[in-house]
Amino acid sequence: MDGRLMVDKVTSSDVARRAGVSQSAVSRVFTPGASASATTRNKVMKAAEDLGYRPNTLARAMITGKSRVIGVVVAYLENQFYPMALEYLDRALKERGYHILLFMAKNDDSVGQIVEELMSYQVDGIITASVDMSNDIAKRCDDAGIPVIMFNRGQETGDLAQVTSDNVEGARAVAHFLASAGHKKIAHISGWQDSSTGLERMRGFVEGLKEHDLAPFTVEDGKYNQQEASAIARKLCSVADRPDAIFVGNDHMAFAVMDTLRFELGLSVPNDVSIVGYDDVPIAAWPAYDLTTIRQPINKMVTATVDVLLARIERGAASERIQIPGPLKIRGSARKPKGFTT
Repeated sequence: MDGRLMVDKVTSSDVARRAGVSQSAVSRVFTPGASASATTRNKVMKAAEDLGYRPNTLARAMITGKSRVIGVVVAYLENQFYPMALEYLDRALKERGYHILLFMAKNDDSVGQIVEELMSYQVDGIITASVDMSNDIAKRCDDAGIPVIMFNRGQETGDLAQVTSDNVEGARAVAHFLASAGHKKIAHISGWQDSSTGLERMRGFVEGLKEHDLAPFTVEDGKYNQQEASAIARKLCSVADRPDAIFVGNDHMAFAVMDTLRFELGLSVPNDVSIVGYDDVPIAAWPAYDLTTIRQPINKMVTATVDVLLARIERGAASERIQIPGPLKIRGSARKPKGFTT
């Protein structure tokens, strides 16, 4: 026997008796940010170890009104940007004494159902990544006292907190880069045009081309889907009158476009067609792709998201709408303008 208390479930009262302290002292030791002396903390942790005690987070939430849990809703993880973002969010929140509860969703009515379910878990806040939130869902969360922030998505209306890269200016920089390299027939395979990111990147790109007295060769909705993007690239580039450059709405699609051009159509990137993406996920730097792309400043975006959300949770701060600029990372997938500097 190792001295553990042989009961069905060890409680904080059992730990308090073993440690010779009050039950409230046990609660303080296991509450992030609460004060407890080193002596008390050592006694409680030793007793908890002996008894095999683990604090009941949900029970504590019912007492304190705070679960220290943040709900995260994400639509899809195929795009490498989002697993990276989740890893950074988890790390940043843990450093502040919070944990994440992850739910997968689609960009449809199920988002509202999932948010309702998260609210039943008494989460302290909600982060949505790659999904859109209706004003009705946001109001229900607000009425329940649960702050919500959108990561890498935005709303034109409403006052929901959101953090994005500066999609318009990033796409404008792509247009300037390609036009300055002498491209005249520049196509755009956009991100999902029902999303703020897809629309903003398309708008910035069109506006940027206009500054060079150019219009897009064509704009096609790739829906942030590799199969869709591949099919569009095949259609556009299998004819004689093809684009000489393509701006693809994210790296995830850009990889599929490059593979289609090179391995199915036998075209050279960038000699026949220049390709530029958006995100700068790690694979973009691999020699197999060497993708010129706009870097989403993921560390800054995650830091801003956590700061804004926790300020709302802990201090009742107002919502913020933050856009963070990202640089153009020039590699080998697109023809470079002579003497071009970012």
